[in-house]
Amino acid sequence: MWMILLILLVPYLLLLAIYRIWWLRTVKAQAEKKEMQYHRFSILIPARNEAENIQKCVESIAAIDYPSEYFEIIVIDDFSTDATAEIVRKLSGIQLIRLSESVSLPINSYKKKAIETGIATAKFPWIVTTDADCTVPRGWLMQFNSILQQEQIQFIAAPVAMQYGNTFLHIFQALDFLSLQGITGAAASTGFHHMCNGANLCYSKDAFEAVEGFRNIDHIASGDDMLLMQKIAQKFPKSIAYCKNKEAIVTTLPVNSIKAFFMQRIRWASKARSYKDARIITVLLLVYLLNVFLVLLLLMACFNASVWPVLIAGIMTKCIGELIFLLPIAEFFGMSALLLWFPFAQPFHIVYTLVAGTFGSIGKYEWKQRKVQ
Repeated sequence: MWMILLILLVPYLLLLAIYRIWWLRTVKAQAEKKEMQYHRFSILIPARNEAENIQKCVESIAAIDYPSEYFEIIVIDDFSTDATAEIVRKLSGIQLIRLSESVSLPINSYKKKAIETGIATAKFPWIVTTDADCTVPRGWLMQFNSILQQEQIQFIAAPVAMQYGNTFLHIFQALDFLSLQGITGAAASTGFHHMCNGANLCYSKDAFEAVEGFRNIDHIASGDDMLLMQKIAQKFPKSIAYCKNKEAIVTTLPVNSIKAFFMQRIRWASKARSYKDARIITVLLLVYLLNVFLVLLLLMACFNASVWPVLIAGIMTKCIGELIFLLPIAEFFGMSALLLWFPFAQPFHIVYTLVAGTFGSIGKYEWKQRKVQ
């Protein structure tokens, strides 16, 4: 048991150490207004039953510090059954597209169809996507624009922070999301593998069309972000950038129930079946196997007391390694105090990784009042 633990734990800790180094080396994006060319952006917001959030999202975008003639806001209503579309119609200067007026049911990937429809309507060469439950900072587009002063950039991944309240579920989600964001920044900035979050992306319309958009991945319910990123990276090597700047951090909301949390994470995990990058598959497999082994140790310890030292050593070492990795990331996102909860969240994180990874491989889940696979 000790040998198996070392075989899984040592490469995992080495990987975290490498990610930490890469994160620290990631260059901060700088936005200089003087003598800067302003790029034009079409901001797409797919929305389904987001009546509670859509106005706040759109208003935060409308208030950004960027010339208004250089960006447009397009909301794509994804068959909402609430007042989402009606609220958007009342907002000045916002273009509304209703999928119900152009798309025939059934389809499996509604969000991809929403983005694809928005891109077909977009009049500007750079596409920016965010989610309807997000808010953006004032310097958001300026950070993208700064990176685009460089040549050959086709795709920019950018940071997302999760709001959290006083409940353990919210805190747990914020911690888990923080680790995912750290890996995203470290990996995307070096090109080791490609991760991103659709709540904060920028890519060229030409690149989207050059890889034929979501063709060959449009049957997959999830993956409008990472699978597209991987297609663009394959077509345009060394064209991926990461926007490491606090002025680019988009804020998103947590889910409010355990069921919704697992459905969300299973949805995220389900797209891994379609990854073609051996490096990210290897990383995900290592993480999954380590957590599976720790759960097996727990089950064995219930019947054999001699297993407890192996289990405790494994969990404590894993926890310390992850905390060291998270320290600079939490500082960047202004969430250092949140790490006090990390040891308490560790057992739940191990179990959740096992559940999400297992059911994600099956691919069936419920999201936004829909059952998809």
